[in-house]
Amino acid sequence: MTSIVTTDRIRFVNAAGEVLVGDLYRPASTVQSDAAAVVVTGSWTTVKEQMAGLYARRLAAEGFVALAFDFAGYGQSSGSPRDVEDPQRKADDINAAVSFLETAPGVDPRRLGAMAVCASSGYTAHNAAHDPRVRSLGMVAPWLHNPELVKPYYGGDEGVAARLAAAERARDRFDHDGTVDYIPAVSETDPSAAMFGPFAYYLDPARGAIPEWGSRFAVMAWTQWLTYNALTCAAHVAQPVRIVHSRDGAVPDGAEAFADGLATPADLIWTDGGQLDFYDQPCQVDFAVTQMADHFRATL
Repeated sequence: MTSIVTTDRIRFVNAAGEVLVGDLYRPASTVQSDAAAVVVTGSWTTVKEQMAGLYARRLAAEGFVALAFDFAGYGQSSGSPRDVEDPQRKADDINAAVSFLETAPGVDPRRLGAMAVCASSGYTAHNAAHDPRVRSLGMVAPWLHNPELVKPYYGGDEGVAARLAAAERARDRFDHDGTVDYIPAVSETDPSAAMFGPFAYYLDPARGAIPEWGSRFAVMAWTQWLTYNALTCAAHVAQPVRIVHSRDGAVPDGAEAFADGLATPADLIWTDGGQLDFYDQPCQVDFAVTQMADHFRATL
């Protein structure tokens, strides 16, 4: 295993003309000109310095070129309105990231993969369903939902209806005068937060509560999030897929439904740990990285 990793700050443009900023991790001892490369993305609302960067660096230490980047409207990337969780826009940005890696020096364009943590698993799958340049997929603790599976996490029919109504009002206000209404991404005291409760990773400055993260959620994005169906593309994903998840993680039924719906059987691996453990805790991260690295070595 390679242990020394180099990092370069890079920029590329998405289909809408926005400049996306990323960190490209390379195994320092690798001088080959045909390296396999992987786009790495993280949970909803997050930036490249959180779990995406951690996994990208770890994959580079395993010998892969790995790219973590900020989606349009997040972190250092351009784009407005800011901090809007838009699955389609994020899938399009993943497509742009694949395009960047396709022409990156030292990368074999025939050996491109994508690895996603949590919510971006659905966005990554949607891109892969129509992007044959992506030859292999890996998902760690994937949050894969449809409108029915997501309801229990937001108070059932009543809670979803309230959020959709708030989203409609927020969209009307944005369309009227350009004002974007935000709520906290995470809070233990504000029940209106996108994630309400003891979400330790996002609240601890030593973990995910870093200065680069906006820590907010555009209210009008509830529509895209709550009506999103991450399962519909499964039948169109022909690439080999490895999923690492826990029964104690988020939406395990969604991971099973996605795996069952794939054109070819997925390699679905169950392990221990809560959802947030897969973001940065050594036991879960070490296990997931090993599984992902083995998967990409075998399929890229």
